[in-house]
Amino acid sequence: MKKLNSGILMAVLAVFMLSGCSGLNKMKKNASGIKYEVKPAVLEMHGGTVNLAIDASYPEKYFNKKAIVVATPVLKTPAGEVEYAPITMQGEKVTANNKVVNYKSGGKVSYTGTLPYTKEMRQSELVVKVEASMKSKKVAFEPVKIADGVISTPTLLASKEGEVIVAKDRFQRIVPETYVADINYDINKADVKKTEMKSDDVTALKDKVKSANEKSNYNIKGVDVSAYASPDGELALNDKLARERSQTASKFFQKELETMKVSKASQQEFFNLMSTAEDWEGFKELVGKSKIQDKDLVLRVLSMYDDPAVREREIKNISVAFTELADQILPQLRRSKFTVSVDVIGKSDEDLLKIASSKPSDLGLEEVLYAASLTKDVKAQNGIYKAATEKFPTCYRAWNDYGMTAAQMGDFKTAQTAIEKANTLKANDAIVLNNLGVIALANGEFDKAEGLFRSAAGAGSQVDHNMGMVNIKKGNYSQAVTNFGTACLNNAALAQTLNKDYAKALKTLECVTEPSPMTDYLKAVVYARQGQSANMFKSLEAAIAAKADLKQLAKTDLEFGKYFEDAKFVALVK
Repeated sequence: MKKLNSGILMAVLAVFMLSGCSGLNKMKKNASGIKYEVKPAVLEMHGGTVNLAIDASYPEKYFNKKAIVVATPVLKTPAGEVEYAPITMQGEKVTANNKVVNYKSGGKVSYTGTLPYTKEMRQSELVVKVEASMKSKKVAFEPVKIADGVISTPTLLASKEGEVIVAKDRFQRIVPETYVADINYDINKADVKKTEMKSDDVTALKDKVKSANEKSNYNIKGVDVSAYASPDGELALNDKLARERSQTASKFFQKELETMKVSKASQQEFFNLMSTAEDWEGFKELVGKSKIQDKDLVLRVLSMYDDPAVREREIKNISVAFTELADQILPQLRRSKFTVSVDVIGKSDEDLLKIASSKPSDLGLEEVLYAASLTKDVKAQNGIYKAATEKFPTCYRAWNDYGMTAAQMGDFKTAQTAIEKANTLKANDAIVLNNLGVIALANGEFDKAEGLFRSAAGAGSQVDHNMGMVNIKKGNYSQAVTNFGTACLNNAALAQTLNKDYAKALKTLECVTEPSPMTDYLKAVVYARQGQSANMFKSLEAAIAAKADLKQLAKTDLEFGKYFEDAKFVALVK
């Protein structure tokens, strides 16, 4: 009896198992009735990720009431398979908490997923792998291709073409110099004393003028003679004295200059004569520096009264102070002041560049920094700036510019070392921070670059352009377009293309000042998007003619996907 019951039980179990297996196989057999809609139809990379949305529509009387289905979108690449997160669905009689699909009416299941982009994904296809189960029985469906991938146009970003900024020189071709000396007079006198003619002050002035006159690159422009009278005494007398002192001083110094053979000394306009009848400003300055008794009281009088006569009267009332003023201050105000104006004329551009290229150590700091700007040869500039760092090792501008040109040459290791040195010499300088950001861009450190560019705000339009590159990388195309403004750069056109501003992109590419093969390649992408086949082929041919390596890029670029079977395209990228 027991054996009979056991046999009946096994038969019943077999029926159930065959029933379950039959139900799953039926679902597998009819899986072609499942309709998949993928958005975007061809997968795209933005902001470093490949996002997708799938709507799966299940037909009526398809989804077994007791089945559980796990669907996994998979990107198949030459390097292997990469899975998106799976989604689990169930029939209406399954007691679980998954998305339910009705057997009788069918239904739609929506799915979204994301994967970090890798370069292998450029040549990939999206398939769905499905596994259905009922209790312990499992059946794997045939994988179904539902999309191609991946359009990766943002990777055309020229991240090693960030815009560096030069720390400018302060070179002046003509450097003005002034040589100054005073001569003093006795009270109420205007004649130049012999002792004053031979004073140390005058002798030093004459020596400087003599030296300048003997140098071919020095131009003695003229002499200002400012004569003064002390503020004591009558105004009319002081005015007369000051004017006479300017005359006697200029005659004395003109004679001295003629003796030194200063050619312009005989010209009337060479001397500019000025006189001050009462030198209250000089008086105030000398009193302020002095240690005379009642100094503060005297200064208070000057601040309280503007009228010269009232000032003189009130100061004389301070009897002790006035005596000290008469002895110590007033004699210094009875004077004429010579100011010789001289222009020191620097080396010509030709001479500067020649010396900088052969013996830069012979130049001063501003000369060598300026000389580097006189050539467009970046390698030559780099050598000059390197020499500047050796002679002027504490100049942050020399290190910045040395690193800047190294970056322009593609030597980002040297560039980083040099610009980091500049940052230690002048921490957080906006220009230096921008250039460190450019290096971070080139190294693929976009978050670091973004922080540096934000800290470099205000250093120039280059910072905005560099932020545009960061925003392309992050997928913020509208903001990137704003960052680039009207700049005629490939990266600016790329931002406009990704933002679907095709007319602007073409206009930008037309105005690029130094077009590269990538300029034509980007044109081809824009024309392909617009369906302008003739212009697309023309631009792509120009790009490949200039750089044959672009054949391989174009061959697998899904921007040209609809041309992959076109005989002309096949021949072009062969």
